[in-house]
Amino acid sequence: MDWLVELLWGDGVAHTVLLFAAVIAIGIPLGKIKVFGISLGITLVLFVGILLGHFGFKVNHEILHFMKEFGLILFVYSVGLQVGPGFFSSFKKGGITLNMLAMGIVFLGVITTIILHYVTNIPVQTMVGIMSGAVTNTPGLGAAQQAFSDMTGVRDSSIAMGYAVAYPLGVIGIIASIMALKYIFKVNLEKETEDLNSNATNKDDSIELISLEVSNPAIFGKNIHEIHHLIERKFIVSRVLHAENNQIEIASSRTVLHEKDKIYVATTPKNREAVTVFLGHSIEMGQEEWDVLDTHLVSRRILITKTGVNGRAIRQLNLRTNFGVNITRVNRSGVDLIADPSLKLQVGDRVTVVGDENAIKSVERVLGNQMKRLNEPNLIPIFIGIFLGVLLGSIPFVFPGVPQPVKLGLAGGPLIVAILISIFGPKYHLVTYTTMSANLMLREIGICLFLACVGLEAGENFVSTIVNDGGLNWIGYGVIITLIPLLIIGILGRSVFKLNYYTLIGLLAGSTTDPPALAYSNATAGNDAPAVSYATVYPLTMFLRVLCAQLLILFFC
Repeated sequence: MDWLVELLWGDGVAHTVLLFAAVIAIGIPLGKIKVFGISLGITLVLFVGILLGHFGFKVNHEILHFMKEFGLILFVYSVGLQVGPGFFSSFKKGGITLNMLAMGIVFLGVITTIILHYVTNIPVQTMVGIMSGAVTNTPGLGAAQQAFSDMTGVRDSSIAMGYAVAYPLGVIGIIASIMALKYIFKVNLEKETEDLNSNATNKDDSIELISLEVSNPAIFGKNIHEIHHLIERKFIVSRVLHAENNQIEIASSRTVLHEKDKIYVATTPKNREAVTVFLGHSIEMGQEEWDVLDTHLVSRRILITKTGVNGRAIRQLNLRTNFGVNITRVNRSGVDLIADPSLKLQVGDRVTVVGDENAIKSVERVLGNQMKRLNEPNLIPIFIGIFLGVLLGSIPFVFPGVPQPVKLGLAGGPLIVAILISIFGPKYHLVTYTTMSANLMLREIGICLFLACVGLEAGENFVSTIVNDGGLNWIGYGVIITLIPLLIIGILGRSVFKLNYYTLIGLLAGSTTDPPALAYSNATAGNDAPAVSYATVYPLTMFLRVLCAQLLILFFC
């Protein structure tokens, strides 16, 4: 039986793999168990690791450190790839307000943490761990651990223990804040739904298809390219029914418009009125009527899978000249975009193409339209991004008044590079597309490894910390850090900025990067409004949580 003892209590490779597999395999299903409708999710991996660590199961220190950092890199990098495409667009219009409020929650949490540090004399690194647990932000925990290790050359297990102690009530506290705001403002959910639906038609980024009859003498005899320069609004003319010969033409920039020509236009709600008035007047003529008029023209969505198309502008493909077809819309990550000639296409985009059926088949060969290709992982960009992220995270930045150089670390560096590479990669013909399932797999493996390592590392002293070292008080401090910022900003958002309740609760969930709170919000709303506001503030919040955790360590330790 010596082999079994060595396998369970030794320090070999088999023991390490077995222990990690046990921690993760037990933790994930336990995390799905709901108590009063709330589950802790994947964080139960952390607590299983603590439990096994308490009973003496250990992993070689160097291996544990490597696995923890590598898991953190995989997690934050995949998160960056996911949120990157919407990072800058999240600041547009109402997103600015939502992100400013989310920043308020982050900074109020930091201020509360600093005040508690001075009042209680608890070391800053421990308070940062409590803060990360109170707002359920795992990358912040990783950033704090690495920053402290880089600065002092030693590791402090109290950071992980503070996180573990504060996390459970952090999840409950966020949901409790959402419920409290409902009762404070006496929210009527039916009225909130009505208000939300009444404003749904005001989405400036959606696409509207309209039929118009040309009646503006100022554009008679001008081609579409010239008209675009006259009005400078976003619209695409896909088909033209010429009044002179009653023939349909697939529109191009050189198509000339005449009086009483009928045109089929794709535009945005924001530009619809201006485009309609400038070109003529609207007519009752839907997609079906256009299809009936010319049966040889078809409209089809084509999936871009050819790497050679990645990063190229629509005009560079010359589809109208070479094949006689026109791209009218581009769907990217579920959002319809106007097919502006300068729009750069990316692998994974779905383009709506209008033209002859045989010509469209030829276009399919040019663009790819093979789902199988998207299922193949693009590993080169992933590891290039990780390489650059680690490089960026290791660069020391010197700031006046800061005793130690500031590093973005293995959490901040890969996160920033992933965001940037997902936005600008296609411009340099770098295929950054990954399927949602592949991204989720990478992310979940990373966070599971990280949490398992943190738990095993903290488990040996966890109980003694709770019983003898004031760990019970840490729970209370975590509740304070959770509730105060959320309630203050929640009241401000509702009373001053008049946010819809569903948008507000998505903001609160996103500002704490808390999936259980988002799940509760979605169940409460029965619509996607919480998810939209969650996604709007998530990228900036995630970045700030990581950065603030490091800065607290560097400034106050």
